[in-house]
Amino acid sequence: MAEVTANSGLLSKTKVHVDDTGGSGRPVVLIHGWPLSAESWSEQTGALRDAGYRVVAYDRRGFGRSDKPSGGYDYDTLADDLDGVLSELELTDVTLVGFSMGGGEVARYVAKHGQDRLHSVVFAAAVPPYLLKTDDNPDGPLTEEAAGEMEQGLKDDRTTFFDGFTKDFFSVDGELKVTEEQRQDAIRLSHQSDEKAALGCMEAFGTTDFRDDLTKVTVPALVIHGDGDATVPFEGSGQRTHAAIPGSELVVVEGAPHGFNVSHAAEFNRALIDFLAR
Repeated sequence: MAEVTANSGLLSKTKVHVDDTGGSGRPVVLIHGWPLSAESWSEQTGALRDAGYRVVAYDRRGFGRSDKPSGGYDYDTLADDLDGVLSELELTDVTLVGFSMGGGEVARYVAKHGQDRLHSVVFAAAVPPYLLKTDDNPDGPLTEEAAGEMEQGLKDDRTTFFDGFTKDFFSVDGELKVTEEQRQDAIRLSHQSDEKAALGCMEAFGTTDFRDDLTKVTVPALVIHGDGDATVPFEGSGQRTHAAIPGSELVVVEGAPHGFNVSHAAEFNRALIDFLAR
């Protein structure tokens, strides 16, 4: 475990908590979803390590064990934080794995910092290309009304909001696909988030347009998504991301909810490790 100092502006420094298995294997950097932390990758870390990879996972600023500054919850800054992790750890030939909100960091990192350090990228149940439904993005799965309801729900009562959110996160057609213990663990991680961070990142993942960013991806790319994802629906996100990246691979996990790295860990890990091996 370590802390990386990510610079954001001339006068601001934010410490980002990093878990690093070490070793000489090719590095895989895991970028977690909202509103969790690197601990949400517990089902992947051991499997990837045992497959011979160096696994690096970090808590996004404002979440988990990282510093919780008052700002910097836009994707440009979050991509800079990711660049700080890669730079300070001197990582090259990296595979970036972005889950949900984390897929936005992958897209923006490529667009802003290039691909010199990268071997490949993975978009897992990820928010690109553009969640918000607008006149020029009619296929966006998130309406302004739904976005407003999410924001108000979080502001009104975090406990009630996170309880409902994690049920949707891990369910398909109302059926919970994880154990109650696993859901409660996700709630625990959610409550570690700072309120400003949670609201700021909610706005960022809901309203950031990654369509141009995806055109910059030329390294091998995997898009993996559950076909029962009600939080970030496949048709409005993963399917469109796959179409936007020429040559990208697509894996759709049958009967899987948004949080399928937990509910369908075996299938998720198999697809990821198969991709990494190529």
